[in-house]
This record gives sequence, C-alpha cells and structure tokens, in this order.
Amino acid sequence: MDSARSGSSPRPVYLPEEDHQRLKILVAGPLGIGKTTAIRTLSEIPTLHTDEVMTDAAASADDLTLDGLRGKTTTTVAIDFGRLTVPQAKVVLYLYGTPGQRRFLPLWEDIADGAIGALVLADTRRLDQSFEVMDLIEERGLDYAVAVNTFPTSPDYNLDTLRAKLDLDSRTPLVTCDARDKNSTLDALIALTAHLIARAGDESP
Repeated sequence: MDSARSGSSPRPVYLPEEDHQRLKILVAGPLGIGKTTAIRTLSEIPTLHTDEVMTDAAASADDLTLDGLRGKTTTTVAIDFGRLTVPQAKVVLYLYGTPGQRRFLPLWEDIADGAIGALVLADTRRLDQSFEVMDLIEERGLDYAVAVNTFPTSPDYNLDTLRAKLDLDSRTPLVTCDARDKNSTLDALIALTAHLIARAGDESP
C-alpha cells in the first residue's frame, strides 16, 4: 500500500531518553497485508526494511492470484523495523514487521524473541490467511490485537461478524484501520497496548 497519507516531511532522528522503558512489538500478518506500510506510518525514524523483488521461485510458493496480491512484486525477506516513543508513558516501542510466509518460520521465531505482544493485520478479502499467523503467535504465548486493514476492494463486515469469522476470543481486541493513516494505525496500536496492560494486571499476584 502507498504510505503517502502519513505525510512526507522528514522525521527527526534521535536517541530515546535513557529512562524510557523499551518494549518490542511485532507487526504480523500474511503477505501483502500492509505491515511495511503500517510501520512506516508509525515510525518516528526512517524505517529499516528488507523488501526484495520476488523471484519466480517465491512467486510459485505464494498464490499471487488472490485479491490484494495481484501485482505484488516485492516481499519482506527479513524484517521491517521502526520506533515510536510515547513520552507521557516514558516508553519506547520498537516495531518489528515479520515475514508473512511460513517458510520463514525459523526467522520469525528469532524476531519474536523478547516481544511482549503483536498487532496482527488482516484483510477481509482473505481472512483465512490470518489463522496461520495467529496460530504462530498463540504458540509463543503472546497476546495480540487484530487490526483489519481497509482496502478499496475489501468486503465490508461489522466487527461482530469479523470476530466470528476469525474465531477470536472475546477478550482479543479487534479494530479496523488504514495502514496509510497515522491516527488510524496509532489507534490500533493503542488498542493492543491497552490489552497488554490489562492482561499484565490480570496475571499480577
């Protein structure tokens, strides 16, 4: 997705305050879901990303005929990385985008190490592809929120219908967002953060 909506003004590059807590968040989801765009939209620093041109071998492994993937020519082969500081809470969020394909599982596990939670992006045109990602996250015992990224050709469902289609636990946050829009994507991240805080409170002795 084009990230033009988030603005093109240069972001300042600076080191976070030493007294800020540093937290690692995964941004996960299947191929072409908008992970790179979401991290670019949120990050206060120039993002690190490793999109590469798809080879014939990669194209044969991924079904590029699905809605939302036609014309897809690049794929993230390692990570996307960005950073967002929340000065009021003295927290620095490190955002790691993970590959969406299962063949990158060993790399996915390395990236997930040390993460406190995940924001899972989904697309209503291919919700079934989200289950594998959610399974991987649940296997690691990570809490997560689901943000349905809105595309122009995506079918429109209400949140109750989406929750049923995704078979989500009632406590798992489910929101919609536009990965190109900073406020929208930030709201999704806030929903995840609030969920993580609530879960931490539930688990406190």
